[in-house]
Amino acid sequence: MTTPALSESRHPAVAPAWHTAVVLVALLGLSLVSARSHGLLFAAYGRAASYVAVMVSEWVIVAFIWYGVSRRGIRIRDLVAGRWTRVKDFLRDLGIALGFLAISLAILNGVGQLLKAAPNQAIQNIFPHGPVEVTLFLMLAATAGFCEELIFRGYLQRQFAALTQATIGGIVLQAIAFGVGHGYQGWRLMVVITVFGTLFGLLAYWRRSIRPGMLAHFIQDSVGGLLGPHMMR
Repeated sequence: MTTPALSESRHPAVAPAWHTAVVLVALLGLSLVSARSHGLLFAAYGRAASYVAVMVSEWVIVAFIWYGVSRRGIRIRDLVAGRWTRVKDFLRDLGIALGFLAISLAILNGVGQLLKAAPNQAIQNIFPHGPVEVTLFLMLAATAGFCEELIFRGYLQRQFAALTQATIGGIVLQAIAFGVGHGYQGWRLMVVITVFGTLFGLLAYWRRSIRPGMLAHFIQDSVGGLLGPHMMR
């Protein structure tokens, strides 16, 4: 007769439900603002200001997540999981990240072709131009690699798994939230990003860590941002 208790403890929540609701509202708000401003939060002030605004926004959400989980004795490092105690550990996760990207981008290319998805003007707006913007964009890519993986795969995936009491529930729901969070890219690319989020979720579940996903996220964003303007000429 202990099965129900075991089932309830299989996917414990890392923060209260109200805390997750606030995080989701904040993410939705940022998505709506970015969609209305065509990819740039402060379009009137240029890309550099927008990059900084996004970085600040994501770190604020991470700080709020830290506040929520710390009340239950959970640390950010617990959400990240995994260890890099040796160079070999880092290189292993880097190799996994590169392999993950190779497979994922092939899948996403197929999904994109099926949906006839193509980059819109909002995506082109965020590509950096000039050394200052490139430097800030790389900082933004690093921020996204850490913060977005922590938010979606480290935190929301656990919270949704606790809500549904199912691993797949956590993976699918965080992926949907990830896709919705990219409203400026249009619904077709939001579907593609949802698939990408699902693959990131599977990677985090397989590795029991979001470190490979952080590396993959940073590489994808930084390389895509730097090469994007040249590939779309």
